[in-house]
Amino acid sequence: MCGIVGYVGPQAPSNRPLDVVLEGLSRLEYRGYDSAGVALAGKDGMHVAKRAGRLDNLRQELADHSAPPATTAIGHTRWATHGGPTDNNAHPHVSFDGRVAVVHNGIIENYRELAEELADRGVSVTSQTDTEIAAHHLALLLEDGADLLDAMCTLARRLEGSFTLVALDGQNPEAIVAARRNSPLVVGLGDGENFLGSDVAAFVGQTRRALELGQDRIVKVSSNNVDVVDFEGQPQEGHPFEVDWDVNAAVKGGYDTFMDKEIHEEPMAVAETLRGRTSPSGRLMLDEMRIGESVLRSIDKIIVVACGTAAYAGHVAKYAIEHWCRIPVEVELAHEFRYRDPVVNEKTLVVAISQSGETMDTLMGIRHAREQGSKVLAIVNTHGSTIARESDAVLYTHAGPEVAVASTKAFIAQITACYLLGLYLAELRGNKYEDEVATYLDELGKMPGRIEEVLESEEDIREFARSLADATSVLFLGRHVGYPVAMEGALKLKELAYIHAEGFAAGELKHGPIALIEQDLPVFVIVPTPRRPLLHSKVISNLQEVRARGARAIAIAEEGDTEAEAYAEKVFWVPRTTPTLMMPLVTVVPLQIFASELARVKGYDVDKPRNLAKSVTVE
Repeated sequence: MCGIVGYVGPQAPSNRPLDVVLEGLSRLEYRGYDSAGVALAGKDGMHVAKRAGRLDNLRQELADHSAPPATTAIGHTRWATHGGPTDNNAHPHVSFDGRVAVVHNGIIENYRELAEELADRGVSVTSQTDTEIAAHHLALLLEDGADLLDAMCTLARRLEGSFTLVALDGQNPEAIVAARRNSPLVVGLGDGENFLGSDVAAFVGQTRRALELGQDRIVKVSSNNVDVVDFEGQPQEGHPFEVDWDVNAAVKGGYDTFMDKEIHEEPMAVAETLRGRTSPSGRLMLDEMRIGESVLRSIDKIIVVACGTAAYAGHVAKYAIEHWCRIPVEVELAHEFRYRDPVVNEKTLVVAISQSGETMDTLMGIRHAREQGSKVLAIVNTHGSTIARESDAVLYTHAGPEVAVASTKAFIAQITACYLLGLYLAELRGNKYEDEVATYLDELGKMPGRIEEVLESEEDIREFARSLADATSVLFLGRHVGYPVAMEGALKLKELAYIHAEGFAAGELKHGPIALIEQDLPVFVIVPTPRRPLLHSKVISNLQEVRARGARAIAIAEEGDTEAEAYAEKVFWVPRTTPTLMMPLVTVVPLQIFASELARVKGYDVDKPRNLAKSVTVE
């Protein structure tokens, strides 16, 4: 996720604006980024510096070309979405007349329409980003007589998508104006100076007094005043609060670990992965899909290649894509794929899933597939990564950087991207009508809220995890899409708590694993919805079998499932989800929280488990 910092101070120019913004950007580095930049304004006009790469590159640029003293500044660390990580695409972006500088988080979905309007007025767009058009439109509105606040209100009403947009007028440097919709923005309140940030980490070293902004709000920040309005320009109130954690905690957003923070970012990860994927008419649109439609219609097999958690996301994809598209799907561990002489050809689509886009096993697998004539589509989280570059098409998850080694939000985002791929293919190949796909997309759009509901039960899950601090083995059972969730739950426990854990297809219980069931053994059972009665009854039978043998049966079940409640010692409830193929997005969350807390109570480093690395770049 990109980082934003803003500062407005006393009207006597100084170096403080630059110092504050650079410190804030440094504190936001944990969010991940691939370029950085600043814009400063004062009586000598505006100065902009930006560079691709690390923050040190920007500091070197400022050392080589020193910025004049200023009164106001904005800064940005960018995680590339529209356009690659280059100097030109870095923020801030400056308007055609040099008057306005803007930084932006999010995606402006109707940027093409807005760019065409600029062309009609003779304004050229020089970068590959959707952000630059905002600077030009603001400048045109100022040219027509509006002030910056009015111009931002007018523009915000026209923008579609999610955004935090922060603007600076070089001719009137006494204030910053910012707008937000579905993207975070918070105000820091100082004495004779005020701050903006994409989160409080940006300014917690300067002040702990802050102002929370509601949805669809615009704020004008000067050295002594903060004015909040809605998109219509009507006055509104912000919510003041005190930041009650220190600077070191700020980089984790107030959470004890990055993993905890990333679990709480899962609703955002789903929302961002979905954002911008539909056309104005509501049709599913994957801009990154560079494989021709005729080729996609001709494929007769899909092979998912991935490792670890990503492979379990692939297993979920198998259920969804086969159901929606009627195409056979295989899921291969990437490190086994090319060594078994797989049957792939020009009618095979290989889907490579990797959070980092640098996983060597997966990279070697896709190279082998392309040598055999197969088309490759990558699902990755890192713009410009090797797997993305070497694939025929790429579907970015836009989950933001994942710092903790054990994957959480990336897994959720990968599953979401797989659903998008399945629905896109189903519509393209005629397996689903456009209105059917629209219904699925509408339900998928509700998933961030449903994940939030699960997170409301976090403390109950953590308390139960603490009660199992002495457990030495845990089993996980699931059927259908619950099976890969069971495998992922076991993997999280192995990664973090260093205890024996296994995930089984529940139907396999009687074929061997039931021998492991003993008194007080914790057994997690992912229970399908009662709306699938045949499947549900089978898993309820599994619950009875393990409970009858003295095990501690823990169910992950849909709200209102009275049978699960009757046969389980403990139930972690998840909201009703339609269609049931999407249940993994909610059922995996309690298992992630459980593993995190069990590791914590055992005294282990949740973010950096032993012997593991975030990206495996050797085969």
